[in-house]
Amino acid sequence: MTSGHATALGIAFAAAMMLCGTARAVPIGGVEFPQGAISFADEVVSFTVGSGGVDPFFQTSSAALGLPDYYTGTQCGGSVCESVTLGSGGTIILKFTDNLLTGSDNSDLDLWIFEVGPDVEDTFVAISKDGITWHEVGKVFGAISGIDIDAFGFGVDDQFAYVRLIDDPAEGQQTGPATGADIDAVGAISTVRVDPPPTGVPEPASLGLLAGALALGGLTRLRRRMC
Repeated sequence: MTSGHATALGIAFAAAMMLCGTARAVPIGGVEFPQGAISFADEVVSFTVGSGGVDPFFQTSSAALGLPDYYTGTQCGGSVCESVTLGSGGTIILKFTDNLLTGSDNSDLDLWIFEVGPDVEDTFVAISKDGITWHEVGKVFGAISGIDIDAFGFGVDDQFAYVRLIDDPAEGQQTGPATGADIDAVGAISTVRVDPPPTGVPEPASLGLLAGALALGGLTRLRRRMC
């Protein structure tokens, strides 16, 4: 790669970061997220696969991060699976880093779990502010399911960074390569930003290089991977 191409891709990377940080409503599976891409979990804290013999192909925990992929046409294929299978009784803990889940002070559904695949499987859900003290907020029954955390005594002043999902071992298949709930994404409708979005714009002298990067498709690919 030439230094000019490297510089252009670097500028494209910065531009992609700015676009990712911009709040744009994202409708997924009939659910609209007003804060856009930042609404979704960003980090895997831990993953313990359950029993049942889950194939390693389905155990990529990072597949539960970011925007849902399954309902945009990208599913398991080749060397990639865009969801993680928990296994019977398996557990995954996810964290929001650029935003925090809050209540809404009404009966709207605040937290959404995207469970995918041909088998609809149940999952127990808990939330935490610090990753230590957990609050059980019920159970979702597979597919695209939402939870009103206000129904459990929380409101707009409560801010949660962590979500824990535990497959219900009493539901669904007990054995097989894709046993247990298949988690594609976790998103917060009621959310507050941790940090303000970037506000800078590329310098005029850099626009030519940015155009070159766009011609290479760099920005499009970076946004798809990062947002």
